[in-house]
Amino acid sequence: MQAASKWLIALAALAIFSLTLEAEEAAPGGANNAAVKVGQKIGDFTFKDIRYLPRQLADFGEKKAFVIAFTTLDCPVVQRYLPRLKELDEAYRDQGVQFLAVNVGPGDPLREVAYQAIRVDADFPFSKDFDGQVARALGATRAAEVVVLDGQKRLRYRGRVDSQFRLGGEKPDAGRDDLKMAIDDVLAGREVAVAETAVDGCLISVPKPRTPATNVTYAEHIAPLLQKHCQDCHHPGSEAPFALVSYQDAVDHAPMIAEVVSEQRMPPWYASREHGEFTNRRGMSAVERDRVDDWVRGECQQGDTSKAPSPRVFAQSKWKIGNGTPDFVLQTPVQKIPASGYIDYRYIILPYRFAADTWVQGVQILPSNSKCMHHCNMAYMKLGEKPTDDNFITGQVPGGDAMILDDHVGYKIPAGSSLMLQIHYVTTGEETTDQISVGLVYAKERIDQSLKHTLVKNLVFTIPPGAPHHKVTAVSELKEDVTGYGLFTHMHLRGEDMTFRAMYPDGKDEMLLAVPNYSFDWQMAYRWGRGKQKFPKGTKIECIAHYDNSPFNPYNPDPKTTVVEGQQTFQEMMYGFVFFTEDGEHLNLQIDPKTGHEIPQAAAVDKSASK
Repeated sequence: MQAASKWLIALAALAIFSLTLEAEEAAPGGANNAAVKVGQKIGDFTFKDIRYLPRQLADFGEKKAFVIAFTTLDCPVVQRYLPRLKELDEAYRDQGVQFLAVNVGPGDPLREVAYQAIRVDADFPFSKDFDGQVARALGATRAAEVVVLDGQKRLRYRGRVDSQFRLGGEKPDAGRDDLKMAIDDVLAGREVAVAETAVDGCLISVPKPRTPATNVTYAEHIAPLLQKHCQDCHHPGSEAPFALVSYQDAVDHAPMIAEVVSEQRMPPWYASREHGEFTNRRGMSAVERDRVDDWVRGECQQGDTSKAPSPRVFAQSKWKIGNGTPDFVLQTPVQKIPASGYIDYRYIILPYRFAADTWVQGVQILPSNSKCMHHCNMAYMKLGEKPTDDNFITGQVPGGDAMILDDHVGYKIPAGSSLMLQIHYVTTGEETTDQISVGLVYAKERIDQSLKHTLVKNLVFTIPPGAPHHKVTAVSELKEDVTGYGLFTHMHLRGEDMTFRAMYPDGKDEMLLAVPNYSFDWQMAYRWGRGKQKFPKGTKIECIAHYDNSPFNPYNPDPKTTVVEGQQTFQEMMYGFVFFTEDGEHLNLQIDPKTGHEIPQAAAVDKSASK
């Protein structure tokens, strides 16, 4: 009897195994595939592009076929197949085939998804499926799975790229080129010969709603997070569109807060985590993000107000330098801004000439109407002399901040100079005005080093019409041993990404910064800790930038035009700033804190002795 029972169990197991194999062969990939059949017309679905914007396939325009590849940051099969997808995209792009990578890793930040595209140097878009909508719509169950739709959005192929790479190893060749064969069949108007194949990739973890913690309250948990991560920008009188300083503020914007926090869109940060240690890095931890989500889904409880932190006190002055009061302020004439249209850059020389070398440690450019001033650059110039890149002092850009220098570091405005502003105004739909104020804070201490910069730029590039990922490079060599202060990127509306690499004289190289999803509307500096980043003389700083001149770029002024370097936003710029101090510079200057002027050495000694 025992032997018979064992045989019966074995036969039952074999039957179950056989049924499982039949099910897998009939519907590769699992249960979701059974619900979405090959030949079925696929309805609209939404994914997020690298700018966090919701997009659909219709945004690509008319195509003969679409290839959607499901990816994650950590699946080894995905990593092996990305170069192959790049090759296929290059082979079929001009034949009307649109490739799209859709990340399905629940914990993969969109910023790092964008950086994955840089590492592969892919010309096709990378995107994010935050809620699993795309995977469900196409019946995908594994990372490394690919789907082919025809021009009418009918599902024509679902499965593997080819048979070369597996989770446990690889073959020496691609074997059967399943994806390539499917694309060829669709372009030729034939039925796809092999319409489904089994996929050896990592299972897709479709995000599932968590059971929210019931004890999360605004007073005890959310108010401290908003104070720490949000209120620097979101307080009354700031440039942010709304304040987040009260319980009612948070409740009024709760769904939006939950969305931008869960997507890691806010707090804003655009540098990849893979490279660089920056003192101004922003971001919430996973625990903090879950706490915000729990609070919103738990009906935004206020909680015991006695447990709330004391409200932050914000400076009444808009000046962020000189404890709210600069030492010296200059103003432009009032500027009239039209209701619509492009506005040429305006150049204004401020009405003051510095009689002596003037050392400053704080500089702020302050518009009276921040809604119409997109950015403003400031340089010094002398009458009769043409300004150069070396004359640049600072700028004000979306997401930027005032220039505040470290102890014993200053910036010298040379004697005989005046300050010149280059202002980029944008229209807001109504006629308005603006007046820009420039505030200076004089050095209040001994100055040992002056802040310098090198500009890694390219002024002679041409971006072809429709180019989705056009590469532009530039290199600048450091002439002295220096200590890095920080980095800054500047491009226009077609700017996609920019990376900085240091190539050292000993042959070593280092990636300093990768900004994989550049934002024209939120440009920020990336600041190193003091003394942390050293560059020996002869180090070359290389910048690599990519530009998206395709119709898929939602901000593209005109994808049909050839783009060259220029000042206007319908043109492009490629500027990588590297700020530093020279290690061999030991100025030992005593400065008059009332004027910013250097005190002659003899006078400084006498003044010190009199004390």
